[in-house]
Amino acid sequence: MKSSQNLFLIGPMGSGKSAVGRALASSLHRPFFDSDDVIEERTGVDIPFIFEKEGEPGFREREARVIAELTEREGIILATGGGAIINTENRRHLGARGYVVYLFTSVDQQLKRTHKGRERPLLAKSDDRRNVLEALMAEREPQYREIADLVVETDGRKVKAVADEILEKLP
Repeated sequence: MKSSQNLFLIGPMGSGKSAVGRALASSLHRPFFDSDDVIEERTGVDIPFIFEKEGEPGFREREARVIAELTEREGIILATGGGAIINTENRRHLGARGYVVYLFTSVDQQLKRTHKGRERPLLAKSDDRRNVLEALMAEREPQYREIADLVVETDGRKVKAVADEILEKLP
Protein backbone atom coordinates (compact mmCIF):
# COMPACT_ATOMS: atom_id res chain seq x y z
CA MET A 1 0.00 0.00 0.00
CA LYS A 2 1.40 3.32 -1.07
CA SER A 3 1.84 5.85 1.71
CA SER A 4 0.45 9.22 0.70
CA GLN A 5 1.90 10.58 3.94
CA ASN A 6 5.38 10.72 2.38
CA LEU A 7 6.34 13.08 -0.39
CA PHE A 8 9.45 12.26 -2.42
CA LEU A 9 11.07 14.70 -4.86
CA ILE A 10 13.08 13.34 -7.77
CA GLY A 11 14.68 15.01 -10.77
CA PRO A 12 18.00 16.04 -12.25
CA MET A 13 20.59 18.21 -10.57
CA GLY A 14 19.50 21.81 -10.58
CA SER A 15 15.79 21.03 -10.65
CA GLY A 16 15.23 22.58 -7.23
CA LYS A 17 14.47 19.43 -5.22
CA SER A 18 16.04 20.69 -2.00
CA ALA A 19 14.61 24.21 -2.15
CA VAL A 20 11.14 22.99 -3.13
CA GLY A 21 11.34 20.25 -0.49
CA ARG A 22 12.09 22.78 2.24
CA ALA A 23 9.20 24.97 1.10
CA LEU A 24 6.81 22.00 1.09
CA ALA A 25 7.99 20.85 4.51
CA SER A 26 7.35 24.32 5.88
CA SER A 27 3.86 24.50 4.36
CA LEU A 28 2.90 20.97 5.41
CA HIS A 29 4.65 21.10 8.82
CA ARG A 30 6.57 17.92 8.08
CA PRO A 31 10.20 16.98 8.56
CA PHE A 32 12.43 17.50 5.52
CA PHE A 33 15.36 15.33 4.52
CA ASP A 34 17.82 15.66 1.67
CA SER A 35 19.46 12.28 1.01
CA ASP A 36 22.77 13.91 0.06
CA ASP A 37 22.79 15.97 3.27
CA VAL A 38 22.11 12.85 5.34
CA ILE A 39 25.02 11.05 3.67
CA GLU A 40 27.31 14.00 4.37
CA GLU A 41 26.19 14.21 8.00
CA ARG A 42 26.80 10.50 8.56
CA THR A 43 30.18 10.35 6.87
CA GLY A 44 31.49 13.72 8.01
CA VAL A 45 32.68 14.50 4.47
CA ASP A 46 31.11 16.05 1.39
CA ILE A 47 29.78 14.18 -1.64
CA PRO A 48 32.72 15.13 -3.92
CA PHE A 49 35.12 13.59 -1.37
CA ILE A 50 33.10 10.35 -1.32
CA PHE A 51 33.16 10.26 -5.14
CA GLU A 52 36.92 10.85 -5.09
CA LYS A 53 37.67 8.12 -2.53
CA GLU A 54 34.99 5.52 -3.31
CA GLY A 55 33.91 6.40 -6.83
CA GLU A 56 30.33 6.61 -7.94
CA PRO A 57 29.60 2.96 -7.02
CA GLY A 58 30.63 3.58 -3.39
CA PHE A 59 28.50 6.69 -3.22
CA ARG A 60 25.50 4.89 -4.77
CA GLU A 61 25.73 2.14 -2.13
CA ARG A 62 25.60 4.73 0.64
CA GLU A 63 22.74 6.50 -1.11
CA ALA A 64 20.72 3.27 -1.43
CA ARG A 65 21.07 2.55 2.29
CA VAL A 66 19.93 6.08 3.21
CA ILE A 67 16.97 6.01 0.83
CA ALA A 68 15.87 2.56 2.05
CA GLU A 69 15.94 3.86 5.63
CA LEU A 70 14.33 7.26 5.05
CA THR A 71 11.50 5.92 2.89
CA GLU A 72 10.45 3.66 5.76
CA ARG A 73 9.57 6.71 7.85
CA GLU A 74 6.10 8.24 7.81
CA GLY A 75 5.07 11.79 7.08
CA ILE A 76 8.33 13.09 5.61
CA ILE A 77 9.41 15.18 2.65
CA LEU A 78 12.50 13.72 0.96
CA ALA A 79 14.64 15.29 -1.76
CA THR A 80 16.81 12.70 -3.47
CA GLY A 81 20.01 13.12 -5.42
CA GLY A 82 19.61 13.37 -9.18
CA GLY A 83 20.98 9.88 -9.76
CA ALA A 84 19.10 8.10 -6.98
CA ILE A 85 16.64 6.65 -9.49
CA ILE A 86 19.27 4.69 -11.43
CA ASN A 87 19.13 2.08 -8.66
CA THR A 88 16.19 -0.30 -9.13
CA GLU A 89 15.69 -0.75 -5.39
CA ASN A 90 15.61 3.02 -4.85
CA ARG A 91 12.90 3.35 -7.51
CA ARG A 92 10.96 0.51 -5.90
CA HIS A 93 11.18 2.06 -2.41
CA LEU A 94 10.32 5.56 -3.60
CA GLY A 95 7.44 4.42 -5.79
CA ALA A 96 5.92 2.13 -3.16
CA ARG A 97 6.40 4.21 -0.02
CA GLY A 98 5.25 7.69 -0.98
CA TYR A 99 3.89 10.17 -3.47
CA VAL A 100 6.64 10.87 -6.01
CA VAL A 101 6.98 14.27 -7.67
CA TYR A 102 9.33 14.57 -10.63
CA LEU A 103 10.67 18.10 -10.95
CA PHE A 104 11.35 18.33 -14.67
CA THR A 105 14.02 20.78 -15.70
CA SER A 106 15.49 21.33 -19.15
CA VAL A 107 19.21 20.94 -19.80
CA ASP A 108 19.41 24.69 -20.51
CA GLN A 109 17.97 25.45 -17.08
CA GLN A 110 20.27 22.89 -15.44
CA LEU A 111 23.27 24.60 -17.04
CA LYS A 112 22.17 27.95 -15.57
CA ARG A 113 21.52 26.52 -12.12
CA THR A 114 24.68 24.40 -11.89
CA HIS A 115 27.15 26.76 -13.53
CA LYS A 116 29.50 26.69 -10.56
CA GLY A 117 29.25 22.93 -10.19
CA ARG A 118 32.12 22.35 -7.77
CA GLU A 119 29.84 20.38 -5.46
CA ARG A 120 28.55 18.27 -8.37
CA PRO A 121 31.06 15.49 -9.01
CA LEU A 122 29.56 14.40 -12.32
CA LEU A 123 30.10 17.90 -13.73
CA ALA A 124 33.25 19.01 -11.91
CA LYS A 125 35.77 17.44 -14.26
CA SER A 126 33.96 17.96 -17.54
CA ASP A 127 34.79 20.55 -20.16
CA ASP A 128 31.45 19.88 -21.88
CA ARG A 129 28.85 20.24 -19.17
CA ARG A 130 25.99 20.37 -21.69
CA ASN A 131 27.00 17.01 -23.13
CA VAL A 132 27.18 15.46 -19.65
CA LEU A 133 23.76 16.84 -18.67
CA GLU A 134 22.18 15.74 -21.95
CA ALA A 135 23.57 12.21 -21.55
CA LEU A 136 22.35 12.02 -17.94
CA MET A 137 18.90 13.26 -18.94
CA ALA A 138 18.65 10.76 -21.81
CA GLU A 139 19.52 7.92 -19.41
CA ARG A 140 17.48 9.04 -16.41
CA GLU A 141 14.34 10.70 -17.82
CA PRO A 142 12.51 7.37 -18.40
CA GLN A 143 13.35 6.28 -14.86
CA TYR A 144 12.06 9.54 -13.37
CA ARG A 145 8.81 9.19 -15.29
CA GLU A 146 8.48 5.49 -14.43
CA ILE A 147 7.82 6.22 -10.76
CA ALA A 148 6.43 9.77 -10.88
CA ASP A 149 2.91 10.31 -9.58
CA LEU A 150 3.16 13.95 -10.65
CA VAL A 151 5.46 15.81 -13.05
CA VAL A 152 6.01 19.52 -12.44
CA GLU A 153 8.07 21.73 -14.74
CA THR A 154 10.44 24.07 -12.94
CA ASP A 155 12.08 26.02 -15.77
CA GLY A 156 12.07 29.75 -15.07
CA ARG A 157 9.85 29.36 -12.01
CA LYS A 158 10.27 30.48 -8.43
CA VAL A 159 10.45 27.88 -5.64
CA LYS A 160 7.18 29.09 -4.12
CA ALA A 161 5.30 28.74 -7.43
CA VAL A 162 6.54 25.15 -7.87
CA ALA A 163 5.72 24.26 -4.27
CA ASP A 164 2.25 25.82 -4.58
CA GLU A 165 1.52 23.81 -7.73
CA ILE A 166 2.52 20.61 -5.94
CA LEU A 167 0.35 21.48 -2.95
CA GLU A 168 -2.63 22.14 -5.24
CA LYS A 169 -2.21 18.79 -6.99
CA LEU A 170 -1.55 16.55 -3.99
CA PRO A 171 -4.21 13.88 -3.56
